[in-house]
Amino acid sequence: MHLYLGMDGGGTKTAFVLIDERRRMLASCRRPSGPWFEEGTAAVRENIAAGVEAVLGEVGAAPGDLDHAFFGFPGHGEDSARSAALEQAPFEVLGHHRYHCGNDMLSGWAGALDGADGINVVAGTGSIAYGEYRGRSCRIGGWSEVMGDEGSAYWIGARGLRAFARMADGRCPRTSLYMRVRDHLGVISDLDVIGLVMTRWEGDRARIAALAPVVVACAEQGDPEASPIVEDAVEELVRHVSAGADALEVDGDGVIPVTGTGGVFSSSHVLQLWKQSLASERRARWTPSRHGPEFGSALCALRGASAV
Repeated sequence: MHLYLGMDGGGTKTAFVLIDERRRMLASCRRPSGPWFEEGTAAVRENIAAGVEAVLGEVGAAPGDLDHAFFGFPGHGEDSARSAALEQAPFEVLGHHRYHCGNDMLSGWAGALDGADGINVVAGTGSIAYGEYRGRSCRIGGWSEVMGDEGSAYWIGARGLRAFARMADGRCPRTSLYMRVRDHLGVISDLDVIGLVMTRWEGDRARIAALAPVVVACAEQGDPEASPIVEDAVEELVRHVSAGADALEVDGDGVIPVTGTGGVFSSSHVLQLWKQSLASERRARWTPSRHGPEFGSALCALRGASAV
């Protein structure tokens, strides 16, 4: 039996999956998110070692028994020096070089599209798209909250906070979004939001992103401030697809499958708007996701073995 191990190192958890050559899942485990860049490679190595030991232990295997492995890291490829350090960490655990590393967007793409041609748009805390088509590949977005992440939960949450601020001091009429944000934050006065978000939260991305469901819920009810935010978010995500189709050279007669993954798409309201808006891009065809990123990471390992 051949063994292929995948790791999806997301922002909130780290998932390990072990499959065989027939793509049957043999073992899996989840661990807390790795520090990746923040705490150095020693902490990364420890997290990888614990996950590898857990899944291989379930089948009585050792690292040397692996045919190939794939390690998906958030931020891989976005800082050359740090990415090189990350790529060394698995060797110190496995003791061999039958593995490769990449950005965790690859795990999401491989899982959602079952490793076939297509574009996967991720709209979670941040946003990014990755696609492959006829031997070409592309990455769109993923520029961080300072330079991008349009359409993400953070982007929606931050837009919601800006709308709250305008409504709080009278620059626009107050809608249901005003009270929903205030209730969610649990503040005594409107100005307390500044201290909460900027001082106590220190602008934390995840906490701001957690406001996205509040904005989406208001948009579902037709709130005049929330609805444009969600509609703009969907349009931004469709732009990821259009840019991807251009980069992949999908011609006028070509059609490429498109999936959407991440927490933003968990809303039926967003998903409906997404399908409607995506119809305007004639080169794209929406399709439901096949698997999660955890299984996708294992598929990347399987594909990596055939490429060696």
